[in-house]
Amino acid sequence: MGTLEARHISGDITREVACSLHAGDQVLYSGIVYTARDAAHKRLVEALDAGEDTPIDIDGTIIYYAGPAPAKPGYPIGPVGPTSSYRMDPYAPRLLDLGQRAMIGKGARSQEVIDAVGRNEAIYFAAIGGAAALIAQSVKSADVVAYDDLGTEAIRRLEVADMPITVAIDCHGGNIYETGPAEYLASRG
Repeated sequence: MGTLEARHISGDITREVACSLHAGDQVLYSGIVYTARDAAHKRLVEALDAGEDTPIDIDGTIIYYAGPAPAKPGYPIGPVGPTSSYRMDPYAPRLLDLGQRAMIGKGARSQEVIDAVGRNEAIYFAAIGGAAALIAQSVKSADVVAYDDLGTEAIRRLEVADMPITVAIDCHGGNIYETGPAEYLASRG
């Protein structure tokens, strides 16, 4: 299973970077992340179905499944914790096939998403559930880039520094949602 010391990654998550990561690896990510929840994912796929351009370039994108709370004065964003990723499962394989490089959320994924991660040499990160205020401290700037009418579910472009995430599903077939419980049970005898 992954490394205990956090790996610092800055900028794009290329195929090479994704392939160098393994389930359980701890990462401190610095770069650009887009927030999008299920309503925004639905609109992205509807735009694709209609032959339209999406408001963000999907190729190489990191999408964080989050709907941040309003920012307090002087802060770029309010608490921004991960939402349950399964709600994006109907849309994620298509976006991964278009070049989306990474997803950040919480919880297990469908077999279709796991398969898409593998075939596209992508990565699924888990963010710390229940630590929305902690994660917000990693956000240096936040701007709505699409679907402003969705409020907290609008797509936002976040610039983050040392965002704490864990590799949950890697492109090699590693999956902490499968190995974690097995390792726990084995440690219990």
